[in-house]
Amino acid sequence: MIIKPMIRNNICLNAHPEGLKIEVDNRIDYVKGKTGVNGPKRVLVVGGSAGYGLASRIVAAYGCGAATINVAFEKPAAGTRTATVGWYNTESFETRAREDGLECHTFYGDAFADDMKEQVASLIQDKWGQVDLVVYSLASGVRTDPKTGVQYRSALKPVGEPFTAKTVDTTTGEIKEVTADPATEDEIASTVKVMGGEDWALWIDRLLADDLLAPGAVTVAYSYIGPELIRRVYREGAIGKAKLHLEATAHELTRRLWAVNGAAYVSVNKAVITRASSVIPVIPLYGLVLFPVMQRMGLHEGTIEQIYRLFADRLYADGPVPTDDEGRIRVDDWEMRDDVQAAVLKLFHSVTQDNVRELTDIDAYHSEFLKIHGFGVEGVDYDKEIEP
Repeated sequence: MIIKPMIRNNICLNAHPEGLKIEVDNRIDYVKGKTGVNGPKRVLVVGGSAGYGLASRIVAAYGCGAATINVAFEKPAAGTRTATVGWYNTESFETRAREDGLECHTFYGDAFADDMKEQVASLIQDKWGQVDLVVYSLASGVRTDPKTGVQYRSALKPVGEPFTAKTVDTTTGEIKEVTADPATEDEIASTVKVMGGEDWALWIDRLLADDLLAPGAVTVAYSYIGPELIRRVYREGAIGKAKLHLEATAHELTRRLWAVNGAAYVSVNKAVITRASSVIPVIPLYGLVLFPVMQRMGLHEGTIEQIYRLFADRLYADGPVPTDDEGRIRVDDWEMRDDVQAAVLKLFHSVTQDNVRELTDIDAYHSEFLKIHGFGVEGVDYDKEIEP
């Protein structure tokens, strides 16, 4: 079949295997071109099939020479339906990694489930004995509590009052004003259950229970803060409540990890184009003006550049891990520079429907969005029949 992008409401519903393979290879080649990191050798990535999770797996494997385990909820192709982005990413990574002599394992399934934790713990015990690093990078919007069987759904909404702001449809270039109604107390609680630190703690507790964390083991989860522009819908929204819970969990896990002289961190990363960010109010327009500003200043990073810097300059550099006053690692430091944000704020308020293509490079932004689904990648013939 010929695979073309199917986009509905800023969401791409399919993926192209050849394009994603090239994108994975490009990320691997980027890391292979660096000097390397004196980092972990046995790494578990919970949510390692796309975005920052996939970047973490690539940097661990090709920057540190690590054996890796990935846990991800992904699906293969069926009939005329393509596989998920993360399935193609994972299969491409593992094919390349095995060719390069790197050990890798993937468990496809529900990372929130107790049974999945048992399967992963058994593999670690049988093959490695212990792990040095656990990366927690789940991006699910739904979680079933393994103890109660209750299913929770996250809500990307503000808290308190409705929030109205400009956003953009990055497919059509339409600038529009949107209003997000506030989350209910139940929606806030559900968002914390899905996107907070509860499941992260369950993973670490399961590994500690069987002495599967090596001396000095580190665990890191990923978060975002962002500027004043998006504060109401992000940091002070329902998702922000979940991120606060994640940060509190890091402090609690560090106390538990004293037993192995380990530590837990939340890394606050830079805004990037992801499948999830495209549907959060304001975020697409913020990214549309942020990225060209950072590119002009020589500061722009994608997921692979960001995570390589996290490993090389933060987690595994000489000396203590540098953190802010709240104990968070800040690799959003370039994004949050005063000069960057001043330029972004001016541009954000200047963009209208009439000048959006003059003041921004919306076509480049949309192109990057397509690339994370395997479309628009150089070297791929998209008119060719392909087996999905």
